[in-house]
Amino acid sequence: MRQPRILVLDARGATGLPYAGLVARLQPMELRVETAAAGIAAALARDAWDLGVITAREPGTAAELAAAVRAADAELPLVVIDAHPTVAAARQCLQAGVGDYLDLERAESELEDALVRLLSAARRRAAEEVLRRAVERPYTFEGFLGESPAMRAVYSIIERVAASSVDVLVTGETGTGKELVARALHQRSRRAAAPFVPVDCGAIPDALMESEFFGHERGAFTGADARRMGLVEFADGGTLFLDEVGELPLALQAKLLRVLQERRVRRVGARQETAVDVRVIAATSRHLDAMVERGDFRRDLYYRINVVRIDLPPLRDRGDDIGLLAEFFANRAAQEMGKPVSGLSIDAYQVLKTYHWPGNVRELQNVIRRAVAMTRSATPDVEDLPDEIVAAAGRSLPAADGDDGFFARRAEHVSKFEKQYLADLLTRHHGDVTAAARDAKIPRGTLYRLMKSHALDGAAFRTK
Repeated sequence: MRQPRILVLDARGATGLPYAGLVARLQPMELRVETAAAGIAAALARDAWDLGVITAREPGTAAELAAAVRAADAELPLVVIDAHPTVAAARQCLQAGVGDYLDLERAESELEDALVRLLSAARRRAAEEVLRRAVERPYTFEGFLGESPAMRAVYSIIERVAASSVDVLVTGETGTGKELVARALHQRSRRAAAPFVPVDCGAIPDALMESEFFGHERGAFTGADARRMGLVEFADGGTLFLDEVGELPLALQAKLLRVLQERRVRRVGARQETAVDVRVIAATSRHLDAMVERGDFRRDLYYRINVVRIDLPPLRDRGDDIGLLAEFFANRAAQEMGKPVSGLSIDAYQVLKTYHWPGNVRELQNVIRRAVAMTRSATPDVEDLPDEIVAAAGRSLPAADGDDGFFARRAEHVSKFEKQYLADLLTRHHGDVTAAARDAKIPRGTLYRLMKSHALDGAAFRTK
């Protein structure tokens, strides 16, 4: 996760800055700090920032600096630290859109909380914008939903090679949509009216593989009661999609290579060959180059199917596409289940975006269907997501920025707050979880989950 970028704005620049202590206060949080030595407008125009900290050293300059920032950037979250605070200055700053106005004497203790609050609000607004765009203008391409740079690169390759008959190798983790790529290539090619034949190479028993691929004549082996056309012949004129091609045994790899080179196939038990015209699109979640080096996959076949290669990005590398997909899957599941559900809560979306997604889009779709099925409200929330998703997403925050980073410290403060709040709540209601949940305005299941995470037992709070 990218670290937040903080711009410290000071009219005099870095030279002789009397607030070095405040800058030092930010540094342990691993936030990037700079000063506007060349002027506020130039500093804001030079790069993108997540938050601005205005240090006003002269009386009456706080509101002036805030107005100057707003003229250059109307959306940047702002904190003002005033060495000469007044009620009038505070009012003017807040009217200019300043998120927090701090007295220099209190800034040492209050600055961190102010930054956490404003950055969290900014991320929340960004998430809301992603969900709004998902509803208003979802970007679709041949069955794909997503507009991240990584996916646009995939769309570009498909558009460039679809019309040709070159063989294509599609790589990517399980659940990234490799068959969708193959179908898109087929639909955009001159072969679109001919068959698209998908083959799961890992699902065919070795003993039947040759017959399945190439067909057989009657009496070719025990049980061959009639002539049968193989999958390669079925795909004649169209596209043969070899899913998980790395699962093919070496013996069949050699025979498949010959068919691809000669464009002729011989059924098991036949004396003559039959001409075929097929385009091969192979897909794999394995590292074929490593298999070639180990001798588990034929080098010549690898080169034959790898004329053009399309690498599908994992979901975790697709940025805001997670929000687009989650919104789409939620609305579709709601329609299928007949439930009045619309989208997801912002908190649920933040969890989804933080999770690692080893199962990629397929896993996300199943998680969203589960959330829609479980929810009791019009907007599925964090409590409707699987516990393992929520727990894993929470663990990933400190790891993303280091043990001493901003998110680690925020998580520590949130954890302390939660435990103290729960303890006070349970004490007030003498361990009655139902009453405590009602008071906290959260579902009882959520309260139980929070209690478990902080090792709190309701019985310990009951009056003797």
